Amino acid sequence: MTVRSLSTAVEARIDRAARRLLDAGHQPHRPVRLFVTEFLVFGAKQAWACAFGALLLGSMAVAHGTVPAAFRNDVLTVVAVLLQLGMLVFGLETIRELRVVLLFHVVGTAMEVFKTHMGSWSYEPGGVLVVAGVPLFSGFMYGAVGSYMVRVYRLFDLRFDRYPRQWLLAVVAAGVYLNFFGHHFLPDARWVLLALVVLLFARTSMHVRIHRATMRMPVLVAMGLVAVFIWFAENVATWAGAWRYPAQLAVWQPVAPTKIVAWFLLLTISVALVTWLYPALPSGSARSTADSRRLRGPRAAGAHRLPSSGPPGPRPLAANPQPSATERT
Repeated sequence: MTVRSLSTAVEARIDRAARRLLDAGHQPHRPVRLFVTEFLVFGAKQAWACAFGALLLGSMAVAHGTVPAAFRNDVLTVVAVLLQLGMLVFGLETIRELRVVLLFHVVGTAMEVFKTHMGSWSYEPGGVLVVAGVPLFSGFMYGAVGSYMVRVYRLFDLRFDRYPRQWLLAVVAAGVYLNFFGHHFLPDARWVLLALVVLLFARTSMHVRIHRATMRMPVLVAMGLVAVFIWFAENVATWAGAWRYPAQLAVWQPVAPTKIVAWFLLLTISVALVTWLYPALPSGSARSTADSRRLRGPRAAGAHRLPSSGPPGPRPLAANPQPSATERT
């Protein structure tokens, strides 16, 4: 018997209802039903982790056909703020996760200001909610990546084998970030950095808890899949006119596939930031008090400990655990 703990009372209620629906009061034994159950839960958790990014991307598509270009930047910024507040008010995100999102926002906005100044891409003019010509909603796009990273980290209760030393990851991630600026003045080192990232994570795999099953996946494969997914989202955003690359100014065309490499490298920065605030735990370990979250909502006190009838495994993220052994920062 293991204990599943979720970060919010809302998610706790959804989890209980989902398990009742999927298992119908008994353990599924047929291989097909087991596979379908795990597949559906995997997709549902991914969709749940992408909630903020999906809503923001949908808002861009709607604004493209309904909001005049002169007001579009401000409208998208206001919508992004309201979405972020809604995530907190309705218990879909915790304050600690918001801190990660804001960190991504600051790091992303700094790069946006520089890159637009250098002509790497551009935004529609207009609006008052801008910084150095960059609309503030641009930072929320990086925040959406941060939101996904921290939510998927706990929803799938990620554990890692052979995770690289944090200081090595920090050095490579800093090199990646600086190269986004420096390649305008110095030789582009992205391929060298890409090779370093591959070497860094070549032996690293992560354990992903879905519903009852736990699957193992190389971290490089996961980062590659996420980079491709972001590239698809970027095509939707540029089609909606959120921003444009120089090749898209005359007429829209798909974003060059080479941008997948840029997103892959950017994910290295994302992984470094998230695991700096939420240290990567080895497989088989239990999360500690410092990594715990508190439930939100009037019934939080009784909703955070959910029995799971699955096989014993790594203890999931504790919402309000009893004092335990080692604290992690």
